[in-house]
Amino acid sequence: MALSYSTTATAWGGRMGRVATSDGRLDYQLSMPEGMGGEGGDGTNPEQLFAAGYAACFHNAVRSVARRLKADVTDSAVSCTVTIGGTVADGFRLAIRIEAEMPGLDPRTARQVLDGAHDRCPYSRALRGNHDLELVLVEG
Repeated sequence: MALSYSTTATAWGGRMGRVATSDGRLDYQLSMPEGMGGEGGDGTNPEQLFAAGYAACFHNAVRSVARRLKADVTDSAVSCTVTIGGTVADGFRLAIRIEAEMPGLDPRTARQVLDGAHDRCPYSRALRGNHDLELVLVEG
């Protein structure tokens, strides 16, 4: 596999510590959400960081597939909801809901773009079969 980009992030202190990239562009304090038994706090958490990265990557795949289909997705948006669940005994899993808005596209073309983006997005490809996924086309 030919690689075109690589990055390194390091965490200190787990979910209640800090995470930073080696180039210094990302440096965040982490807090454990109250819903996971933490105190909340002002920091972000791994699920938020993952949701942001997945949404951006998936949206880029939407744009790429739309270009090939000559479909205009100028006003499109992608939201990614990441839920973590499970137990210590059984292990934890992610459930992911991707919602895509593609105003101006007919539902058939929008679905074709959405499904094509899921096939193309490296996050989707890496996670295939390892999480619960819901792809939602938001009509509007």
